[in-house]
Amino acid sequence: MAGDVVSPSGIPIAAVYGPADGAADPASALGQPGQFPFTRGVQPTMYRGRLWTMRQYAGFGTAAETNRRFKLLLDAGQTGLSVAFDLPTQMGIDSDSPRALGEVGRVGVAIDTVEDMHALLADLPLEKVSTSMTINATASTLLAMYIVVAEERGIARKALSGTIQNDILKEYVARGTYVYPPAPSLALIAETFRFCAAEVPQFNPISISGYHMREAGATAVQEVAFTFANALAYVQTARDAGLAVDDFAPRLSFFFACHNDLFEEVAKFRAARRLWARLMRDRYGASDASCRMRFHTQTGGVTLTAQQPLNNVVRVAVQTLAATLGGTQSLHTNGYDEALALPTAEAATLALRTQQIVGHESGVAQTVDPLAGSYYVEALTDEVERRAVELMAHVESLGGAASAIEAGFMQEEIAKSAYAYQLAVESGQSVVVGVNKFGDGAPPPVIPTPDYTQLEAEQKGRVTAVKAKRDGAAATAALRALEQATRAGTLMLMPLIVDAVRARCSVGEISDALESVWGRYK
Repeated sequence: MAGDVVSPSGIPIAAVYGPADGAADPASALGQPGQFPFTRGVQPTMYRGRLWTMRQYAGFGTAAETNRRFKLLLDAGQTGLSVAFDLPTQMGIDSDSPRALGEVGRVGVAIDTVEDMHALLADLPLEKVSTSMTINATASTLLAMYIVVAEERGIARKALSGTIQNDILKEYVARGTYVYPPAPSLALIAETFRFCAAEVPQFNPISISGYHMREAGATAVQEVAFTFANALAYVQTARDAGLAVDDFAPRLSFFFACHNDLFEEVAKFRAARRLWARLMRDRYGASDASCRMRFHTQTGGVTLTAQQPLNNVVRVAVQTLAATLGGTQSLHTNGYDEALALPTAEAATLALRTQQIVGHESGVAQTVDPLAGSYYVEALTDEVERRAVELMAHVESLGGAASAIEAGFMQEEIAKSAYAYQLAVESGQSVVVGVNKFGDGAPPPVIPTPDYTQLEAEQKGRVTAVKAKRDGAAATAALRALEQATRAGTLMLMPLIVDAVRARCSVGEISDALESVWGRYK
């Protein structure tokens, strides 16, 4: 390569690194694995103790079909479940609503009532397998459904483990599946913090997500800075609601993307761990348990190409190495055909096998933080942290995450980065193999898709059947109680949402009850 070389985040890269490029006080910056500031990992033995959780994301139209995919992946060695929901479920709209027309089951599984959740989780050992649910505006309702399913199967709440994404701020920035305005949305998130700490202590009440901002075009530095700006807003909201930091912060979890630049991604994860630890100790006097940043990683969906899709197998393998060398706690690897359609069973299994090969054959699990001490990696780690701190300071100068989002700052910065990257690809400055270099002109393969019209009709029938069979008076009473408590400003809403779910109220009905008081954000 001739001329100046920079990382995808714009960090200048030297031709050679040496001792002068590292931290001024390496011992302080690095520490020991499992000890503050956790640069080297959140556990003393990391993967020598046990491998990361291999959690493949799945959601296919109907609950029954998704349940079959879960069982296939568990039989193949997956160690955790991860649920993708369709757009109406994410937006608090029932499948039989005119607003759901054409969207039912398209980007994930349709869950309208607790009966759908029963079908989704049929025969799965909920007391043994943790479940991650990528759900935000309606996270409280889906968590309530998970709890009611367990309850009706005789499984205690305290035995359940998993994560709800529940990160509404990044929806306003990068994704758009919000329902209510920011203030009540944040209050509801604080309520899930309280409820989980008291009732479902092994559940993570939030997965603060940089992933979707990265998918929208953010750089690695922006991903860290904006994720932590949002995280601090959640911490402050919970504290304002009367919760002590150490009562909820140990169960905060994070969700990051992993892209193709192996070394910048490793540095990003190490810098993020260290930065979060320092933020929590310096600002809140938090305990080590609250300073320990646990995170899930997903390989970069936006890095996959429809052209020459088998090349994506290699991209995902590189990203898997970066995530594990960076010390992730759990990982989803994308199927090579996901740029074309929902992943086939073959692609999903191969993605899982990629994790298993890296875990059992590559040697990454044999020692903790194997890239520590690399002049290059340590210099990158320091620079990612420095730039993230600088960007967070700018967000705070605007009044914090909520104000920065309201002003459009995060959205504009991400859009600028996405545009710059696209220009670099189009000019050939950034090479994408099979797209702007080494192409073969072959059209992308065609992946068969389900009959969504039939799927939608069948799902509508299931919603109608549940509503016809339930005790209508009990359902109406539960919804009225929820609406009245919301109108009265009652903060402890989760028990009432659980009651509504138990009465077979739907996601849309519960969402409408809250929306009748809070309104819908536009």
